[in-house]
Amino acid sequence: MKRILYFILFALPQIVNAQTTAQKLERAYQILVKDEQAKYAITSLCVLDANTGKVIFANNENIGLAPASTLKTITSATAFYNLGKDFRYETKLSYTGKITAEGTLQGDIIITGSGDPTLGSWRYEQTKENNILNQWVTAIKTAGIKKIEGSVISDDSTFGTSTIPTGWIWQDIGNYYGAGAGSICWRENQFDVHLRAGSSVGSDVQLVKTVPQTPYIQLVNELKTGASGTGDNAYGFLAPYTNIGYLRGAWGIGIKKSGISLALPDAAFDAAYRLQDTLKRLSIECSKTASSARLLSLENKQISGEQKSLLTIFSPTLSQMVYWFQKKSINLYGEQLIKTLAYKQGKEGSTKNGAKAVIDFWSGKGIDKNALNMIDGSGLSPANRITTMAMASVLFKAQKESWFADYLNSFPDYNGMNIKSGNINDVTAYAGYYTAKNGSKYVAVININNYSGSGISRKLFQVLDALK
Repeated sequence: MKRILYFILFALPQIVNAQTTAQKLERAYQILVKDEQAKYAITSLCVLDANTGKVIFANNENIGLAPASTLKTITSATAFYNLGKDFRYETKLSYTGKITAEGTLQGDIIITGSGDPTLGSWRYEQTKENNILNQWVTAIKTAGIKKIEGSVISDDSTFGTSTIPTGWIWQDIGNYYGAGAGSICWRENQFDVHLRAGSSVGSDVQLVKTVPQTPYIQLVNELKTGASGTGDNAYGFLAPYTNIGYLRGAWGIGIKKSGISLALPDAAFDAAYRLQDTLKRLSIECSKTASSARLLSLENKQISGEQKSLLTIFSPTLSQMVYWFQKKSINLYGEQLIKTLAYKQGKEGSTKNGAKAVIDFWSGKGIDKNALNMIDGSGLSPANRITTMAMASVLFKAQKESWFADYLNSFPDYNGMNIKSGNINDVTAYAGYYTAKNGSKYVAVININNYSGSGISRKLFQVLDALK
């Protein structure tokens, strides 16, 4: 009798509640898939009980869809597992040759990178461009260097020369969110272009300036003025390692923001260029132009292996990086992280090897590798294919780890949920966690590919609201 009473008082209400939640989800989901915007779309939903991992409701959960930036949740979790939340990148400053009694360096200043995506970033006090440059200059001065019979050279050899993942589209490459990833990053591999609309629709848009000034890059401005209210439809077309780019599209009359941000075509060179320029302003002249290991190799030259250390700069911790990676959806961080994962395995630090490292890791934890078709680490490629079940499984497993609090803290707050968004052309997805008022905890992943129109996010949230 006691067992029956316990079942009636405690177990039965929980079963009824679970059934009610599943029914609510199914009703809301059916409304979505029957919506006119989803007529030609593929929609997938997977909701797990966060405590047990059991499926509460799922549909099309084993169909691979383009995840957009929700892929960052998998990249972040993999990095936490393999690198540790306190992992830091190192960037070394050294010199070759010797310093004379008069303070002349008969050699070069070398910046050696290991893939730090935060070097020169404005997001952290310690990494700001002026702070890094001041530290480098101070180290050079402390060594007694007053003149350089050589130049500043970036050693960007660690990750090779392939900075853009295969599968990225031309319209993205050249803009800040399509910045290439390499051994040395600088200011998150971007620079700003300030624009001013013309006086009439169809008139030329004025390129006011670049910030910072980039005299070694020529921008061909083909932008036209758009009608009032049309906003920003301007794109940069700037390939890696080139010094000529094109601005195309439209810039609306009355737009409030100052301009757009473009991708640095060669961040490693820019870092060396900025340091050498700073030294020049302080009357420490270099006899040769700034360069990089890649540029030297084109002349069949290489950096001397005999170097003397000046300074080592450490990045923020992985936890700090992942916070911004997910909060602001910084594609560069994802590409750097998966390259780092491959490099730490003793392999070439390439996107392909990094993606394989991620897939193999989760395969070892019981997730079918065929459910994880990764092209990059950020989700920018429309060729990525991830199932909502695989992503939900990663999120579920992450809860058991000591770093989970930092991981959870990196998820943006949307619709009262800790949830990461993802958006590329005709793709919108959300993945994350939700705790209901009654204490029930859920892992939820929802994704729609090839929908029509706009405003789909509100309809996806109406499905997830069934958990409330």
